[in-house]
Amino acid sequence: MNNVRLPLLKSSTQVAPEAAEASDATMQVGDLARESGKTVRAIHLYEQLDLLRPAARSKGRYRLYGPEALVRIRWIGKLQDLGFSLTDIKAIVKDVELTGNGSASSAMVGVREVYAKKLEETRSQIARLQGLEREILASLAYLETCDTDCEEGRVLSSCQCCDHHPASLEVPDLVAGFRT
Repeated sequence: MNNVRLPLLKSSTQVAPEAAEASDATMQVGDLARESGKTVRAIHLYEQLDLLRPAARSKGRYRLYGPEALVRIRWIGKLQDLGFSLTDIKAIVKDVELTGNGSASSAMVGVREVYAKKLEETRSQIARLQGLEREILASLAYLETCDTDCEEGRVLSSCQCCDHHPASLEVPDLVAGFRT
């Protein structure tokens, strides 16, 4: 985690517009959208939320983005995949900027705490999903006899108890719910 770098925003004053325009590394918003797999509208929303800034403007006043914009957009996408909303991501960026106060070490401590909390939540969610997986598997195994052993004309309301399973076999909740 020590090598994690938060993609930093570049202010438009860091790159001279003429230099950015002349550089092959810059791209307009449509090119950035195509390269990143995002829509132009999403990129404009990132700008609106102050999550992304153009590196410069062309002579025609088009926004120009450097390669760091792709890194930033991938970072935003990964945080969204982790369940963070754009508002959450904006708060993370703001907290890092305030906490860091110019110190990369302080800023990364804040990021590490956010990621550690998300890891804990993710592990909890995985455990819950694994429990659901076991329930689904048990339900499917239980229901297999309905296909093979159950009489053709039997109606669901008569399935309050199944005589095709041992009485000691616990009925999975996903099956028992149909019996009430």
